Amino acid sequence: MAHLPLKSLNMKSKRIPAQTLQPWTRRQAIYFLAGAVGTVTLNACTQAGRNSSTSNASGQTSAAMGVNPWIGQAPLHIAHEKGFFREAGLDLDVKTFGTNLEMIPAFSAGQLQGCSAMPSSEAVLMAANGADYRVIGVMDLSSGGDAILARNSITDIQDFRGKQVAVQEGGLGHFFVLQVLKEAGLSGEDITIVNAGPDAAAAAYQAGNVEIAFTYSPYLEKANAEQPDGRIIYDTSKMPTAIIDLNIVSTEFAENHPEAVQAFLKGIFRAQEFLQTNPDEAYAIVAEPLGIQPEEVGEQLQGVQLPDLETNLEMMNNPQSDLYLLNALNDMAEFLQAQGQIDTIPELSSFVDPQFLSA
Repeated sequence: MAHLPLKSLNMKSKRIPAQTLQPWTRRQAIYFLAGAVGTVTLNACTQAGRNSSTSNASGQTSAAMGVNPWIGQAPLHIAHEKGFFREAGLDLDVKTFGTNLEMIPAFSAGQLQGCSAMPSSEAVLMAANGADYRVIGVMDLSSGGDAILARNSITDIQDFRGKQVAVQEGGLGHFFVLQVLKEAGLSGEDITIVNAGPDAAAAAYQAGNVEIAFTYSPYLEKANAEQPDGRIIYDTSKMPTAIIDLNIVSTEFAENHPEAVQAFLKGIFRAQEFLQTNPDEAYAIVAEPLGIQPEEVGEQLQGVQLPDLETNLEMMNNPQSDLYLLNALNDMAEFLQAQGQIDTIPELSSFVDPQFLSA
């Protein structure tokens, strides 16, 4: 799919506020995250490096990586369990956080050397607020795991005009909906947003309270199955760079331990191969840290792409590619600026560092 510029996107929309607070989710509304990022990065300069990486007795570099409960982390859990990181020279301490709201302060305070599967929205917010990091690779892309549900009376995206759409305002789903509207020649002013998190949006659609809703796995599958008068009208498989998760490390760690960064990426790509050749064992490994059943791992993996080395090189290095990462990051930055989350768009090219990708 061709790159979709957002400069002409009209971000405004009518809004129906949520009546109750929604629980935090991985793709949390970023209004709250913007404040958190702005606060923690003020102290990053003085605190970074307090718990810096070290070399252990065997000569391996020790580092801590933050993760969250998300299926895109599957290769990391496999590489950690199978010892792929250690074999490449990295003693990785995997620290799990319930949300990015918890993980980002730990990274900014120097308690983590990196964060895995950081959504592009959070990465842009961190950059705009002065965080010092490098994007070393793309962990996963949503490929059907995020979607828009619509009742059968809605024949195409053009029919969204004048309709209510349940989506979490200011979050990645909102960003995705606006891109889909733009592709159809519509804008945010053509819809009324019912502000709801992915679980509440799916429940409202399932109950017949709204005709259109954005949600993601596992709420997506349940709502789609239990609302017979409707279907998935558009999902992220048609827009592969809309929702991207990144692997980032601190600039200090990247500069002082380039071999450890390469070891991390080698472990990830080796784990991707293991996932293909030994799926049963891989699913069992991934199921435990995510708290799901092995069969659910396979189902949820169908909604994401895990880009291999070749695809990572294309995304990080090739401006002519439809998958070029910098285009997607700038699109997200424009969205955040239009939403009032950042004042100016940072020079994001300085954060993308493909040098650690190697065959």
